[in-house]
Formats: sequence, C-alpha cells, structure tokens
Amino acid sequence: MSLFQEYKSSLKKIEVEESFDLYFYRPLAFLLVKAIYGTSITPNQLTVISMIFGIIGGISYSFGSHKAFIAGAVLYLLYNVVDCSDGQLARMKKNGTTVGRILDGVADYVVSIALYFGIAFGFANNSSNPLQMWLLTAAAGISNAIQSGLLDYYRNRYLDYVLNRVSILDEGLKVFEDEFEQLKNIKGRYFDKAIILIYLKYSAIQQGVTNPKSEQEKIKTHISAEEYAKKNRWLIRLWTFLGPTTQWTFLIITSFLNRIDIYLLGILVVGNILAIIFYFFQFKADVALKLNS
Repeated sequence: MSLFQEYKSSLKKIEVEESFDLYFYRPLAFLLVKAIYGTSITPNQLTVISMIFGIIGGISYSFGSHKAFIAGAVLYLLYNVVDCSDGQLARMKKNGTTVGRILDGVADYVVSIALYFGIAFGFANNSSNPLQMWLLTAAAGISNAIQSGLLDYYRNRYLDYVLNRVSILDEGLKVFEDEFEQLKNIKGRYFDKAIILIYLKYSAIQQGVTNPKSEQEKIKTHISAEEYAKKNRWLIRLWTFLGPTTQWTFLIITSFLNRIDIYLLGILVVGNILAIIFYFFQFKADVALKLNS
C-alpha cells in the first residue's frame, strides 16, 4: 500500500471531511500517527493529550493579551492536529473502543467550553464594555454549539444512509448499552463507566428530539442509498464549512491579527446566516426525496 493510499484509509468518507482537515490538519496528523504507530500509545491517550492542549489554550485566552492570544492559537492548532490523529490511529490499527468514540466527543465539548470561557474572561473583561463582550461571547458560543450540532446530525445521517449502518442514536446505542452492562460487573474502571453512562443519558435526550428510527425507515421506503448520496453529497460538503475545524482555523487567524471580535461576530452573524441557508437547501432536498412526508 502506497503512503497516499494509507493516508486515504485513515480518513472517513471524503465528502464528510472538512476542507481544512483534509488538506492541512489530517496530513499533519497522519505524520504524527506514522511516527507513533509502532509505540504503545493508544487513540484514547491521544484524545486526552489533545484535550489538554485545548484546555491550556482556553486558559491562555483568559490572560487577554495579544501574546496570550497567539499562544492560545498555537495550542489550538496543536489540539486540532492531535484531535484528528486519534481517529486516524484507531482506523489504521483497528483498535477503536466504545469509550474512545464517546471520549472524543466529550473532549470537543470540554475544549469548546474552555475556549469561550477563556475569551470571556480575557477579551471581554479587558474591553471598554465588558458586559457587551460577555453577551457577544455567550451568543457566539451558543451559535457555535448549534452549528456544530447541525453538522454532526446531517453528517451522521448521511453516513448512516450511505454506509447502510445502524444509527448511533437507535439500534447503534445497543453497543454502548452492552458495554455498560459488562462494565457494571467489573470492579474499577469508574471513568469508563461514567463516560458511557453520561453518553447514554445524553443520547436518550437526542433520541426524543430527532427520532432517527423513523427517518431511517423513510429513506429505505422512498429511495436507495445511492440516490440519497447523489442528492446530498454537495449539501454535506456545504455543511462541513460550519464544522469545528473551520471555526478553529478562523480563530487562529483572528488571534494572530489580535481581532477576537471578528471571530465572535463571524460565528454569530456569518455562521448563523450560512446555517439558515444550508438548512433551507437541506429542507428542500429532503422534501424532494420525500424524507419530510
């Protein structure tokens, strides 16, 4: 297998990858994976290392100076590279775990929270109108969560249909439930138990909102996976522009320019406008494919 083929095998489906990931972060992550492939380092350990980078990055932003923003930007760049590497290592070694899948998602949430609290304490408190900046930061943080959530939802739906896999919010949860039942009979491993329990409770809420089983039945009734992929491939590419890597890259650029306000306004205004536009196109596509019937 050539190096390029090996790199491709470490990726998800190309159309669901963010452009910055595909052409910048994942190639760097792939080099990291190749360097540590023969060691005992696990994907979960990489996830924890990436989370540490992200948390320290958030703390850096809380100092509020330009130098602190640059330091934070570098740490978030490292975070994103290492965050990409855990999944690539798991796919190449075929040693991913149920806890690892959950931990990766938890790390993203923790790092995002660290960032926005860091910006709030550093950038907002050092402005002439701290209350206004706090509100702007909070609004951007909420917008960030909604935009990332929309991407996750439509990306997972796309992969469920195209790969004909069981939705992780439906029968796919049984894997996690079975793992939790097994862990209950084992002494220790409290961290694993807590992570899976939190995920199961969180997923129960998502199930009530999205009803993934109903959606999966619709697509199987109305169209083939090939037709769904053909109609949604360009849409999922659009959704990826609201992904976390794109947002992290925007943050890194504005941090070097010492314009965190541009980052916050970009997420709040441009990001939400794009989300509304993409949702409109997605709704039209779903209607055309009778997914909303």
